[in-house]
Amino acid sequence: MPHFRLQDIFDILIMSILIYQLYSWFRKSRAIQVLAGLGTITAIYFVTRQTGLHMTSWVLQQLGTVVIVVIVVIFQNEIRQTLYRFSKLRELVGGGSEQHCSGPNIIAEAVFGLAESRCGAIIVFQRTDQLDDHLSNGTQLEALVSAPLLSSIFKDGTPLHDGAVLIRDERIMQAACLLPLSDSQQLPQQYGTRHRAAIGLTERTDAVVLVVSEERGEVSLAEAGELTTLLTPVQLRNRLEALLTPREQQKKRPLIRRIFNDLLPKTSILLGVTVIWLLLSARQGEVAIVPVPLTFHGLPNGMTLTRVSPEEVTVRLRSASGLVPSPRQLDLTADLDLSGVQEGHNTLRVSLSHVRVPPGMTVVGLEPTTVRVIVKGPQKQK
Repeated sequence: MPHFRLQDIFDILIMSILIYQLYSWFRKSRAIQVLAGLGTITAIYFVTRQTGLHMTSWVLQQLGTVVIVVIVVIFQNEIRQTLYRFSKLRELVGGGSEQHCSGPNIIAEAVFGLAESRCGAIIVFQRTDQLDDHLSNGTQLEALVSAPLLSSIFKDGTPLHDGAVLIRDERIMQAACLLPLSDSQQLPQQYGTRHRAAIGLTERTDAVVLVVSEERGEVSLAEAGELTTLLTPVQLRNRLEALLTPREQQKKRPLIRRIFNDLLPKTSILLGVTVIWLLLSARQGEVAIVPVPLTFHGLPNGMTLTRVSPEEVTVRLRSASGLVPSPRQLDLTADLDLSGVQEGHNTLRVSLSHVRVPPGMTVVGLEPTTVRVIVKGPQKQK
């Protein structure tokens, strides 16, 4: 059973948090299926490698490089969005402030007014994620949000009615935007293009999208790839207030509630990372024989080191687990103290403690155990 250090606990927690963040971002998108498939292939690769299925493990290893390139090409937008979410520089320069609308009442009344008149509409609320890579053909407006303006934009026959409206920073930034459609095959047949576009955008970003169906006069809200039908303006207003609240206010929730929220995936990820750590740590690392050069310190003033024999020692190192880098990759030295040497020939003992190694590495032996040095004394004045 591997010994747990404090660093190991932090190691497991950090990896669990990173994996959970990736899971929470991708679980509603098509990328989660690809990640699950990659995880399965990786598990099969390690099993075949440990069981001696050399041809299968070699083929999987070669395919791994090709698959990574294909994933980067296919999911470049998702990767760019993930890197943007990881970046904290936007908060320092003011580019990543939470976007929200301050008029849920105005939006709710306007949207249900459109639904009552059977006027189709789709409204996008930008939150943290950038949407520039997902919107196309939009017309710039930069106007304050108002019910008459929304009604006039989506009125049938107007130039901007066919497309989505983008709301950011309490303003209507664009109109007549085209959104990416969802690739899901599980959507109900009654969903039209607007509904598929709303789900498609929320599968790829954290945006919130409102949809008004002109056929049924229904108001629906899409968030994280899920579409919910709303029945009253009050219900819509409450949902908008909850979803568009700045993150600084959301963080005021009790810490215990945030920790235990979404507990099942968090626990599963933590257990999975712990098991992987145990498997890697339980595997004994290799024993390597490496040459280690000698270094010296403490030579008395005026004396000169003229000869060292030998100039390096051979050290046997063992890594504690498979997580520790190979000893051959380390730049090691054996440092000896010369403060007690005298002029002429000296024999110094080299012990295991003279070789400094990183945590997780152990010195199990070295040869030779003695070193001969010749020291020249200070030159005498004539």
